[in-house]
Amino acid sequence: MSASASRAIGRCICQFRSSKSLLRPATASLAQQRTSRRWASTDAAGAINPKIATIVDQISQLTLLETADLVSTLKTRLNIPDTPMGSFSAGPAGPAAVAAPVEEEEAAPAAQEKTLFNLKLEKFDAGAKPKVIKEIKAMLGLSLVDSKKFVESVPKTMKEGVPKEEAEKIVATLKALGATVVLE
Repeated sequence: MSASASRAIGRCICQFRSSKSLLRPATASLAQQRTSRRWASTDAAGAINPKIATIVDQISQLTLLETADLVSTLKTRLNIPDTPMGSFSAGPAGPAAVAAPVEEEEAAPAAQEKTLFNLKLEKFDAGAKPKVIKEIKAMLGLSLVDSKKFVESVPKTMKEGVPKEEAEKIVATLKALGATVVLE
């Protein structure tokens, strides 16, 4: 399940709960009429599977935290990778479309040379701490406080999916300041 789908489920559940508690008796019947008209087309197309209906009923009774746990469990069980918030894609990809590239990557890892790296800040010299904080602030676009917290919590991953040339420049820059960065 993609991040946008899980957000949509969460919004539907929240709206459902808030509409149940906020509706007055007069508007409740109006809302029921609208809902029944809106969903009448799917009822006419075919009967709802009772197994699906019970699952939907159970999900609609979950709290927000339980829903978040459900989403994360489904992601791990179905092997769906997390996508960064705000990423744009051509369209929604189903579980089969997501699983196929993963299998291809596992099948031929030796055939391809690694071009994208993860950069991990391992350690730094105590005297070079201010310079490293300033450089991390500039590289990652963090505030000064966040940069300081980041540097103090080493070892920590700085960037993921960085091209080889850019990764080598970052490693060289931080090495000159007295920090140790590892390419993974």
